Amino acid sequence: MQKIRVKLAPGYNIHIGVGILADTGQVLKELGFKDKAVIITDPSVGRLYGDSLRQALGSRGFKSVILEVPVGEENKSLVSAMRLYAELTDFGAERLTPVLALGGGVIGDLAGFVAATYMRGVPLIQIPTTLLAQVDSSIGGKVAVNHHRLKNKIGAFYQPRAVIADIETLSSLPQSEIISGLGEVVKYAVIKDAAFFTELEATIEKLLARDKLAMESTVARCAAIKAAVVEKDEKDLGLRNILNFGHTVGHALETISNYGIAHGQAVAIGIMAAAGIAQEMGVFQFRDLIRMRKLLKNTGLMTSLPPVDVKKVLELMKHDKKVQGGKIRFVLPRAIGEVFLTEEVNIALVEKALAGQK
Repeated sequence: MQKIRVKLAPGYNIHIGVGILADTGQVLKELGFKDKAVIITDPSVGRLYGDSLRQALGSRGFKSVILEVPVGEENKSLVSAMRLYAELTDFGAERLTPVLALGGGVIGDLAGFVAATYMRGVPLIQIPTTLLAQVDSSIGGKVAVNHHRLKNKIGAFYQPRAVIADIETLSSLPQSEIISGLGEVVKYAVIKDAAFFTELEATIEKLLARDKLAMESTVARCAAIKAAVVEKDEKDLGLRNILNFGHTVGHALETISNYGIAHGQAVAIGIMAAAGIAQEMGVFQFRDLIRMRKLLKNTGLMTSLPPVDVKKVLELMKHDKKVQGGKIRFVLPRAIGEVFLTEEVNIALVEKALAGQK
């Protein structure tokens, strides 16, 4: 097992290992919690791991309840949050009752938002069960719900008290979920770690085959990168923006497809769009663009736009949370392992890059 410390007051640990879901009750005890715990999950994950988690909690004296939210991005909403508030009240959740987010990114975001706002904040424990959530969304304290078809429009910064990433839970995922999660893995390598990118080129087959040691190492590598960035810019005012590499286009694609395009697939398309823009601007070498495209393709990720209206994609990008003063802010690569933030991207260049991907 690996443990990564996120040095934000009061600080928390990211636990990464195989079979560590069984240690959840002990982790809660060590954090000073007792008596009660609430598990928020979806029916699919609940069937797989709900009983095991309740047993792990019960073995350490916790009374727990499972609150389920239907599967799907459309359920990451204020309507779902309001229902969960009522169910928390019915259970008798108190200010020190931890909320355990058991699931992927949708559950992590929604349960985190509920924890941040119920009784002005109750403890949050992230237990991500997808690769995408383990390497990215469960870390860093961004919690949110969607609103009016805009992704993560209403939310807060609310750090968990712990993250428990059990690699064993990845074994139950469809292969499409593994591939989607690897889109975020590639993102981390491009923004901060050229050596990691080179390793991925050599070992991607192991990850696609779900080799547990390779997965544990990869999740830890990504978690360490994100922790280091978040520690320097918790509220996303500067450096943390680089974590949105590929997301400006990616979020627009998710929205326009009504979330029919998986997050990691949308990010992969966004990564190639950003690379294309940077290459057109003369700040990114073509040979590195080719390396990125090859790795993404070898991973099974999309590298070009599906049949969508480019004009609509551009319009949705104008509503991105990173827009300032009416200008779309882009994270662009300067080299593999280094990116930069800019508002100086001509919209015609963006349109050309997107059109060239079709």
